[in-house]
Amino acid sequence: MCSVNPGHCTLIKYIFLLLIIIHLDLNTAESVWPLPQIVILSSERYQLKPQSFSFGYRRYLDTKHSCSVLDAAFKRYFSILFPGYTYANLITFSVFTLTISLDRHDCEGYPNQDSSERYKLNVFAGQASLNAETVWGSLRGLETFSQLVYQDDFGSYYINKTEIEDYPQFNYRGILLDTSRHYLPVQAILKTLDAMAYSKFNVFHWHLVDDPSFPYQSHKFPDLSNKGAFHPVTHIYTQSDVRRVISYARMRGIRVLPEFDSPGHTKSWGKGQSELLTPCYRGGTPSGTFGPVNPTLPSTYQFMASLLKEVASVFPDPYIHLGGDEVDFSCWRSNPYIRAFMHKMGFGLDFSKLEAFYIEKIVNITSVLRKTSIVWQDVFDYHERRKFLSVVEVWKQGCYLCEVRRVVKAGLRVILASPWYLDQPGPTHNWARYYNVWPLAFKGTEKQKSLVIGGEVCLWGEYIDATNLSPRLWPRASAAAERLWSNERQTSCVERAFPRLQEFRCKLLRRGIQAEPLYVGHCKHEYQSV
Repeated sequence: MCSVNPGHCTLIKYIFLLLIIIHLDLNTAESVWPLPQIVILSSERYQLKPQSFSFGYRRYLDTKHSCSVLDAAFKRYFSILFPGYTYANLITFSVFTLTISLDRHDCEGYPNQDSSERYKLNVFAGQASLNAETVWGSLRGLETFSQLVYQDDFGSYYINKTEIEDYPQFNYRGILLDTSRHYLPVQAILKTLDAMAYSKFNVFHWHLVDDPSFPYQSHKFPDLSNKGAFHPVTHIYTQSDVRRVISYARMRGIRVLPEFDSPGHTKSWGKGQSELLTPCYRGGTPSGTFGPVNPTLPSTYQFMASLLKEVASVFPDPYIHLGGDEVDFSCWRSNPYIRAFMHKMGFGLDFSKLEAFYIEKIVNITSVLRKTSIVWQDVFDYHERRKFLSVVEVWKQGCYLCEVRRVVKAGLRVILASPWYLDQPGPTHNWARYYNVWPLAFKGTEKQKSLVIGGEVCLWGEYIDATNLSPRLWPRASAAAERLWSNERQTSCVERAFPRLQEFRCKLLRRGIQAEPLYVGHCKHEYQSV
């Protein structure tokens, strides 16, 4: 080719060399995680100085003068952009301004399943503009902006000319924490919420209570935590604690989804609420042990209605997780009064029908409270009457996409959790198994695939407490975060994702998150809070 057109060849060589130079200049600016939908980067860069950098409002916010969510975010992100500096909002001479504009003013509400997180970010000489439909989208844009800023070897801060248009692939991107099997101090939860915001997760699924302990302090039923928690004072979440978590999450655009799992996983409930659980029998007499919630007594539903009414008033999210998984039928089967009730109802010996009877009543209670119910896939699997269900969370291993397909064919919405169970110990380098997950890789119509509303990383508490919470989650959970946010076609290559995830892990360390290493190497700023 060069012998045919030497001038053309010289031009190609020049362009190729220029592309290499541009790539080298953009190394530090390309490490945004999760990867935005559309990114245009330039080699042109601008210096940022903490003394002359400011945030500003535009449009809706000009007349409102302020937005509490954004005001708090400006302070947080200023310290992230310029570690060691505090944003005092007293800058009189600004050389570089990031201006925020919102299509609608929703600063006083809470994020929900339908909240838009779409944003556009443009960085050019002396300024940057961030436009979002909602305040929640602006928070995602601020996170992206913070990851575009980098330091050179002399400590100066820079950002490259950039155009980004971004939005999530899925609206539900959650992390489940289990605070029953091991109590997690509130500060550990708040730290996790910080890390979630850095990875653009937007749902904290709080598995508050389970068999081992009942740490939620109920105003209506104080004996639930007095007798069911590991300790009635030191190992509980007061109403004030819960409000603090919800407020902290809201300021980061994160929903708090409470789970009160029943009729199974309720041993701790029975310690503080008599006659709630089913007495188990052996040889025709009570054995002294108890099984799942007793679904035959009117008092059971009176109690559940009262408890869920309180929960609905404490947690503002329009969704509530009702559990419904892993119900052991052996105790029900042993109890003569349960069997008599089943005969009366025409259930025969099919205990899954008894469970369906219970779950349907609980779902109806939550509907009266204007809450949408989420259940584990067991409820869908074992019950013929499915019209009363809304959202099913798929958690079992095996062909989980087969299960997803079955659920959406029934017209129900799906949250996928099966491939993202991170609680079991494992090498950090297996992050790729959580990255190479394709939630929509099943045969179905576009309408059916639209019913997959997202996915969730689950961190069950058998082997997790505050000592290993962060390293077990991060950066592996971030692999799931990119899968749930970014375009699948643009993020299908593990080899291309690896250096970005390495760089993002270093960002987490500098921000105080104990994220495990992915492989041999180092970060310019190693973790310091030892």
